[in-house]
Parts: sequence; structure tokens; C-alpha cells
Amino acid sequence: MEADYVVVGAGSAGCALAFRLSEAGRSVIVIEHGGSDAGPFIRMPGALSFPMNMPRYDWGYRTDPEPHLGGRQLACPRGKVIGGSSSINGMVYVRGHPLDFAHWVEMGAAGWGPDDVLPYFRRMENWHGGGSRWRGDSGPLHVTRGRLENPLFHAFLEAGEEAGYGRTDDYNGYRQEGFGVTDMTIWRGRRWSAADAYLRPALAGGNCRLVRAFARKVVIGEGRARGVEVDRGGGREVIGARREVILAASAINTPKLLMLSGIGPAEHLAAHGIEVVADRPGVGANLQDHLEVYVQYAATAPVTLYRYWNPAGKAWVGLRWLLTRSGPGASNQFETVAFIRSRAGVRYPDLQLHFLPLAVRYDGRAAVRGHGFQAHVGPMRSPSRGTVRLRSADPRMAPGIRFNYMSTEEDRQDFRRALRLVREIFAQPAFGRWKGAEIAPGADVVTDDEIDGWVREHVESAFHPCGTARMGAADDPLAVVDPDCRVIGVEGLRVADSSIFPRITNGNLNAPSIMVGEKAADHILGRRLPAERWEYWEPANWRETQREERAERPDQRSEH
Repeated sequence: MEADYVVVGAGSAGCALAFRLSEAGRSVIVIEHGGSDAGPFIRMPGALSFPMNMPRYDWGYRTDPEPHLGGRQLACPRGKVIGGSSSINGMVYVRGHPLDFAHWVEMGAAGWGPDDVLPYFRRMENWHGGGSRWRGDSGPLHVTRGRLENPLFHAFLEAGEEAGYGRTDDYNGYRQEGFGVTDMTIWRGRRWSAADAYLRPALAGGNCRLVRAFARKVVIGEGRARGVEVDRGGGREVIGARREVILAASAINTPKLLMLSGIGPAEHLAAHGIEVVADRPGVGANLQDHLEVYVQYAATAPVTLYRYWNPAGKAWVGLRWLLTRSGPGASNQFETVAFIRSRAGVRYPDLQLHFLPLAVRYDGRAAVRGHGFQAHVGPMRSPSRGTVRLRSADPRMAPGIRFNYMSTEEDRQDFRRALRLVREIFAQPAFGRWKGAEIAPGADVVTDDEIDGWVREHVESAFHPCGTARMGAADDPLAVVDPDCRVIGVEGLRVADSSIFPRITNGNLNAPSIMVGEKAADHILGRRLPAERWEYWEPANWRETQREERAERPDQRSEH
């Protein structure tokens, strides 16, 4: 079995790659270990907490004990299903800030600046938010907005303005900073994954084939990738690549496959008895993520989603969705979002807030008894860096994952500011008629030490791993791929997924991951979309002020 291109991973970037390469007349085989994405747990947006906790759909990875979180082991879900993590994520669509991509260029990723990536974002989008020269309206990926039917969504937006923050009509266009309505990969009431947008059309086109198999390693001969060794149907075989192998297996599985194939830190590979093909110390390094905490309040009126948090309510939501694709189940319920700066002197937003009209953990395992609401908040650009490492040369063994979360004083300072700013937002008049007592952290968590302790015990991953095969200049010893996504030191092998991010982007990572697949396909095909100027808003006084109109800050103690 062989094709021009063999893509490992039918996830966000892999599906986009398969579509664009096969559309250009190339033959493509996509290898995916996971199974079908059919079924209501994936299809119904409101059921998002289920698939990321189901072994059928998730690799089930957990971190090693995190030394700066008291030895806690955090979940690190990655999609093991058609569509990859786009089939199990929260469906929040965020491109990132233009200055994120300017920073990529500064780190050696020439040709990946804001003006270079904008046309690829536009090409991939079918945005239903209205006409905009920053957005695409004819791409395969449907992007819609919530209906804001719950009054708490409006309270959140109004509270942001009352606190002195601006509104943004489109945080993915001209202005990211401010409070606005969330873009979502939802179409006609159901999740619209990369499989829906790209893989199914690719398979229907005749040049693309999907193969269910477990990828063991890249087969390399005479310095060139020849194919991928897989377990399939009870046997072992090599799927051949006439032109190239492209890894798009996630920021966890891609570095694992590279190391199993002999590409990585030489000493680490030798310790596991793996022959070194290319000594690339950057493989598995530079691991990054977004952390967040949930700031929760009791609601004084029964307006939250808690009214459905019982067997009868869940049955009604599910039945309505099955019959009409409408109701609470047709939304991810993260319908409003904010990007703000944590302090004066920060040039562009470094905090993201998601609002949810329910007090519950992201995984759905623990809901507060009674009506409540919450904001998820976390810093965007943590300086902490972690690693992905092999535990053995056995491809079936899960890798060791250590993010090294909260390893710097800057991390702790960022979370202190974040928590206090969110409390201030909830103290605004817009929430006056809805807000009861603070559930979490609780009124007794006030000082720096108290906040640090609470964050250490309760902070959770936002599930945005990236950076473990970072892109950079070909002569950069820590870069893994060059700006054409080619693995440095091996011919015929590329990486195209969130692994190649030099630094994590603002917000959720599904959109930039798909963009990488789109753009990498053009690099492979030897073509480029013309650059387009990505004009963006920037506060003139960012060096002096933390927000546009400095509102009076309420005393945190008297607030409670």
C-alpha cells in the first residue's frame, strides 16, 4: 500500500492537509488509529464534556506529577477519533492575535507572519457573522455564533464595559481586545469538525484513502522517509510514501513518533536503544499549554443551565437536539469571551476569559449543587516550558508528559492579577441582580499566598498543548522543522500540526492548527497565497494603562 503522501493523524491539521493535497491531484493515505466520529456525544455541542473523557475517543494521556502543582497529575486529552481533537474539543474558534505570528517570525519562522497567515485563515473559513474583509465566507469550515439567549451572557458583556473594557465586534478580525461574542465551529446545531470540513470531501474526491491503523514509527532509509510502519488488522506492515511522510499526530504523539523513528535528543534515544537518525534536541522540548481556573458564583435567580442538570432535564435537552438540532444542546454554551491585558505595559491581551452560565468543571464531573455561573480565566503566554519523552521504545507505551506548569514567579503573578480582575468584573452593576456568594475561590482567599495556594490546588489545563517540534531557521539547533515544515536532517519528512508552533497563540488552538495544515499543504505543493495586510487594533496608551477607561477598582475585601 502506498501513495504520494502519507499523513499520520486525521485531526485538525491532517484533515486540512489531506483535502488540499488530494484536491491538487496527489494521492494521499491518511493513517488514523481512532474510529468513527458518529454518535450524539460528539455531534451534540452541549455534550462536549463527554467525548474527551471516553477511551473510545481520547488517548487518555495524563501528565507526570507536576512539581509546582503539589505533584498533581492533570488530564491531557487528545482526540483518538476521526477529526482528532476537533471532534472532542470545546468548539471555540480563535485565530490568535496578529502579534502572535509576528513573534513566530522573530523566532525564525520566516513566512509565517500575520500577513502570511491571514489569507489561509480566510481560505479555510465560512464565517456566518457578516461581511468582513478580515474573514472568509466560502471556505469549508463553518464558523457561527451563539444566540445569547441566556440573560447572563448579556450581563457578562455589559459588566466588561462597566469595568472599563471595550467591546469587540470580532476578536478574530481587526480587534481582539475586549468583550465579545464567541465564534464556534458549530453548523446547524451540530459540531463541525475538521473531518466534516475537510476529510469527508477529500475521501469523496477519489484521491484520498483513510486507513485505520496504529502508527509505530516512520521508516527511514538512506536519510529519507520511505513510509510509516503500522499495526493493522492483527499484522504489521509499511505504508509507503512515494513523495513524503507528514506527521500531524498532535503535540504529544508527533514528537513521540519522531523519537521512535530516531529523530530527537541523541542521548535520550540511545538510552532507549533507538538508533539515532538525526540528533534534534528540540524534539519533545518547548512543550506549552494554557492553564485556567474557574471563578464561580452562586446565582440568585434560576436562570442558569442548572435547571437541566438532572436526568429529566438532560433527557429533554438531548431529545430536543435529536429531533430539531436546537435548544441548549445545540450550543457549547461558551457564547461570550473576553481578551484583556493583565497590566499596563502589556502590548496585547495576555488573559482570556470564557463565561459559562453554569458552575461546573470543564469535564462535567462536578457541578455545584444549585444555580451558579463561572468564568474560566488564564494567562495566554506562560514562560513555563515542559517536555514529552519516551518511557520506552515500545510504541504502545504512553509517553512521559511534563508541562512544568507554574514553574516561574511570573506565572504566579499572572494568576493573581487574573483572579482579581475577574472578581472586579463580576462586581459590576450588570451582575447585581444575578450574583450571590462567591463559590470559588471563596471570600476567604484574598492574599497573594492564599491565591497561590488555591491556584496550585485547583488550576486545570485548557487542553492546548503545542510547541514540541517547533519551527525555526534551519541552522537553529533547537528547531525541529524549517519554515517549510520539513524536518531538519531528514529528507521527505514534514510535520504539520500544533507541534510546530514556536510559541503558543492567544486563545484556543484549533483554528491555528487547521491553518497550519492549510498553509503546509501549499508549502508542499510549491505555491503560496499572496500575503494580505492584517490590520489590527492596538491601544495607543498600552504602556501606561491596563484598559481603555480605567474604572474605579472596588476593594476585594469589601466586595464580599
